[in-house]
Amino acid sequence: MASSHGLVESIFGSLDGIIVGWNLRCLQGRTNPTEYSVALDFLDPSGPMMKLVYKLQAEEYRYDFPVSYLPGPVKASIQEQVLPECSLYHNKVQFPSSGGLGLNLALNPFEYYMFYFAISLITQKNSPVTHHVSPSNSAYFILVDTYLKCFLPTEGSVLPPPSSNPGGAIPSPTPRSPAVPFTSYGMHHTSLLKRHIAHQPSVNADPASQEIWRSETLLQIFVEMWLHHYSLEMYQKMQSPHVKLEVLHYRLSISSKHHGSPAQSSYQALHAYQESFKPTEEHVLVVRLLVKHLHAFSNSLKPEPLSPSAHSHTASPLEEFKRVVIPRFVQEKLYIFLQHCFGHWPLDASFRAVLEMWLSYLQPWRYAPEKPPQSAEPLPRSVSEKWAAFIQENLLMYTKLFVGFLNRALRTDLVSPKNALMVFRVAKVFAQPNLAEMILKGEQLFLEPELVIPHRQHRLFMSPTLGGSFLSSWPATITDASFKVKSHVYSLEGQDFQYKQMFGTEVRNLVLKLAQLICQAQQTAKSISDHSAETMASQSFFSWFRFTPSEMNGSYTGNDLDEIGQDSIKKTDEYLEKALEYLCQIFKLNEAQLTQMMMKCGTAQDENGKKQLPDCIESEDGLILTPLGRYQIINGLRRFEVQYQGDTELQPIRSYENATLVRLLFRLSSVLNERFADQMDVLCSREDFVGRLCRYHLTNPHLIQKIRYSPVVKDGTSQNWGPRISLRFLASYRTLISLLMIYFIASWFYIGPVGCTFIILIGYFLYAVIMTFFCEGWKPHEH
Repeated sequence: MASSHGLVESIFGSLDGIIVGWNLRCLQGRTNPTEYSVALDFLDPSGPMMKLVYKLQAEEYRYDFPVSYLPGPVKASIQEQVLPECSLYHNKVQFPSSGGLGLNLALNPFEYYMFYFAISLITQKNSPVTHHVSPSNSAYFILVDTYLKCFLPTEGSVLPPPSSNPGGAIPSPTPRSPAVPFTSYGMHHTSLLKRHIAHQPSVNADPASQEIWRSETLLQIFVEMWLHHYSLEMYQKMQSPHVKLEVLHYRLSISSKHHGSPAQSSYQALHAYQESFKPTEEHVLVVRLLVKHLHAFSNSLKPEPLSPSAHSHTASPLEEFKRVVIPRFVQEKLYIFLQHCFGHWPLDASFRAVLEMWLSYLQPWRYAPEKPPQSAEPLPRSVSEKWAAFIQENLLMYTKLFVGFLNRALRTDLVSPKNALMVFRVAKVFAQPNLAEMILKGEQLFLEPELVIPHRQHRLFMSPTLGGSFLSSWPATITDASFKVKSHVYSLEGQDFQYKQMFGTEVRNLVLKLAQLICQAQQTAKSISDHSAETMASQSFFSWFRFTPSEMNGSYTGNDLDEIGQDSIKKTDEYLEKALEYLCQIFKLNEAQLTQMMMKCGTAQDENGKKQLPDCIESEDGLILTPLGRYQIINGLRRFEVQYQGDTELQPIRSYENATLVRLLFRLSSVLNERFADQMDVLCSREDFVGRLCRYHLTNPHLIQKIRYSPVVKDGTSQNWGPRISLRFLASYRTLISLLMIYFIASWFYIGPVGCTFIILIGYFLYAVIMTFFCEGWKPHEH
């Protein structure tokens, strides 16, 4: 047994993450083809490792798995002696003997192997990675897919395990009763143990039941290890009030029995429930693989026979398992997992993995056996009415999570192509023909007054996952559609839940805000594109030596998105345009409203092509930013035009300037301006070309060496400054590097420093003459 434990640990790593094992998450065929193929062959469902597992299973071995490494809510509930509702844990909790440490689960070899395999995705997340790894090409991802196809087949039945006893079934563990009574926070504990006895197939169990047990065990382990990571308090919120009361009474009885304080016990329990769970992108991709396969598995259900009696005799356990696999095992935990991701995932492009997993769950028809007809122009495929029941029984997955996505989208930068793509994807999925109508129908069923059907009043809304194994008896099918929707909502959110209608006024206003942000993002993308084009067109060789106007006045006209490229800007515009079109289809947005919004966004640019100011309100102290205005500034959608209004020679030293040179050149230019002020005035007053040349380069506001005729108060007297020489541009690192390059190149042609300086001055003079001719022209100067 110890050697088997060491083998499993050497493959999947230790539970504390210290031993990495084979590091299947980073093992890829492209980089390590030999190790990759050996690992897949060894761990294949029909490979040597599984054969060993089945052999040990036949010999009824037991392996201890520490409760402390289970997901947070499960660990907390077991430590509090509250048995989790999942039958996977029933009759398996082993209390430590005298001197022992901690609680353990007594698992059979198949369970033990799958526990380690599933939890390695969580415990080994910080494994060292020496190269870029694509999660979908890793050995771990491939093995998950292989196990799902083997134990949850879409065609045929599960392959029987190899047996050392010809013709005999491999026995499952004999049920064991816990040493201390447990209560379940899913159902009354007195019936819980009876139900679990029926769950475990006996030694002489039917082979079909045996195959269902393996399939169910695999699925339960995957769901528990990958999705059951939220606080027990949140889980209990979803339970009916009588269950909460029962658990409370049980805890009080346990506390009084051990002479403990109920308040202290509750405090310790609350502290134990807190779990810092941060799923990785790889984790989400694996869950998406599980969701997609379960849809295909469920959709492979054979059509029901016309005769009910025939159905009761011919339906196999596997077919019945397909019928309930999603609502019974996955729906609840996946919903909470998605809620956790929507609320805690960073506002960046990595959320795409969560988004696609959510959208995969919302579209089971994509994984149906029938294929859509091929056509030259693919048209949106209408969602069939046969999916109405699925949509109604998963209403919160569509409506509440859509509102959660809206709140995320309103806080993201939609100019980014990756963020724009996510909005487009969601809008495209919800705009599928007939889908919005079916969601609306589901909302109407939920909002249907309870008094309309009196016989419902005494029913108990129960979670679809209440109970133990699939093989145990479970409640009869409920035929009332409205009751099914209410049961779904109340089981997930509690009976005091205040439902927010997806097609109500509040959500519609959020959609209008999103549409407004889409328009603003389109305008911003267009501004960035225009700005980039203008910048490229205005670049010249001589501009490398000089300041640009924006550098002198201190305004910042750039954006972090300037470097996304013209192609990306084009993609952004396409995504946003289609997303806006889809949102209009889904919510039947008023044409006049949309036109007015577009016109309002169109005014974001004034006559000079500059963006509108951020959203503000007037007050006694001036303009005050609104929350929308702060959002616009943070995401670069709008900005204040901040310009330096003082003397250009006295503006702060920039990061691209040498501070010492700025101060020295300022002193030098001050001496020259003071000494030759009268001569410069005379030159600027001349009517010939020399006068125009001096006026343009000493006083023209479009160049850096401009002279502002601004009133300056000195000794109580107002005076005007005349033309001045500015040498500050020589302090720019860009200018200094350029001059050094010119001197270095000149040295190759045996031109000395004096000759090189003379060439630079001649070139600059010719540039000045040309600029004077084209910009100032031959017009007489108007004083």
